Amino acid sequence: MEDLITKIDGKEIKISNPDKVLWPDAGITKLDYIRYLMEVAPYLLAYSRNRLLTTIRYPDGIDGKHFYQKNIPDYAPDWIQTFNWRDTTYILLNDRPTLAWVGNQASLELHVSFHFYHDEYHPTELVFDLDPMDLSDFDHVREVALKVRDVLQSLGLSSVVKTSGASGLQIYVPIYPSYTFEETRRVNRFIAEYLQERNPGLITLERLVKNRGKKLYLDYLQHWTGKTLPSPYSTRARPMATVSTPVTWEEVESGFHPTDFTIDSVPERIQQYGDLFQWITTDKTNQSLDEMMAFMNQHLS
Repeated sequence: MEDLITKIDGKEIKISNPDKVLWPDAGITKLDYIRYLMEVAPYLLAYSRNRLLTTIRYPDGIDGKHFYQKNIPDYAPDWIQTFNWRDTTYILLNDRPTLAWVGNQASLELHVSFHFYHDEYHPTELVFDLDPMDLSDFDHVREVALKVRDVLQSLGLSSVVKTSGASGLQIYVPIYPSYTFEETRRVNRFIAEYLQERNPGLITLERLVKNRGKKLYLDYLQHWTGKTLPSPYSTRARPMATVSTPVTWEEVESGFHPTDFTIDSVPERIQQYGDLFQWITTDKTNQSLDEMMAFMNQHLS
């Protein structure tokens, strides 16, 4: 198929090699991918907007070579919004034309910062990254996620969970944007250590993969300025074109597998259940960490 030229919100987008297969096992082409991005754009952009974007590009599909890209390429159109931070000019994934253009670059993973570009010191959420060794026992991941949720609930904090799109789960707690990364890391570490001490056979805080055994790594260090996680509704470079997908806590309790959520199934899922991440984005309800931090200051000083 020849290159396609389309207009999206007044911007002309060239889709090169639209029939190139990016996910061979799933039979997903570049045009399929960009159509998916346009379907989920309102929900993906609701979180990615005004955050620093890091992409992972696969020019020849997921079985080919890939590379990370933080700096916007020199050939990018001048209408794409950017922000220079620490000597890197990041794309701000703020609108549908930018999303389509990024998709045409075979950026199959879209990772965004925990903070807005204009405030590198304050995260918008408290985030827990549950990182298992592999997908061999996802029930293990769900079990740990429920333990995290229960601890958060005992502290009066509500949370939203999404799949990583690979093998893990990520738990988001909306908070007032007044806490520094140093403060939120202290809270994350306190909760992670509490859970690890009570579940030593399930959870590890060991950074080195070779020393983790089969335990789930509860990563409290990832939540930091400039670091990233996949945006909700971002695809991942996995064989079945899986998607980082918000799920309900009831689904975590009843059971599912990350491969249940793919480019093919997620748009229909949104139509059926709505955007399960909206409590973090469009309907965000900020929560206070003051009582938690006061307790820590009193007992851990």
